[in-house]
Amino acid sequence: MFQEFKTFIARGNVLDLAVGVIIGAAFGKIVASLTEDVIMPFVGLITGGIDFTNKFLVLGTIPADYTGEKTYAALKAAGVPMFGYGAFITATINFLILAFIIFLIVKQANKLLHKPAEEAPAAPAGPTEVELLAEIRDALKNR
Repeated sequence: MFQEFKTFIARGNVLDLAVGVIIGAAFGKIVASLTEDVIMPFVGLITGGIDFTNKFLVLGTIPADYTGEKTYAALKAAGVPMFGYGAFITATINFLILAFIIFLIVKQANKLLHKPAEEAPAAPAGPTEVELLAEIRDALKNR
């Protein structure tokens, strides 16, 4: 069983998949940082300083003994039921950026890996028009 597992792990596809998952996780963190730290501040600037991470609706009641900040993260940690549409907007932008970057990578990889189709060998060239006319002439002469 160990030998079979070793053979399975040693296959190229499994190793490629493992590398892809690890790089994908790191790449996801980079895109999340790009969204939260670079793009969303500009979106907030364009929309008049709106901070999307703190856009939420409280669905329940805040406990009477709660004395912390009234931010999305603090209320969520306190267990207050909320509808965090700002976090959803940020996650959606994050996904769109990631999907677009993956699209660009796949598109470029397809360009690099795409082999131009080899031209099909030309059909054997038949006789030219002059040769056909000469054959017809000769056939008529022989009649």
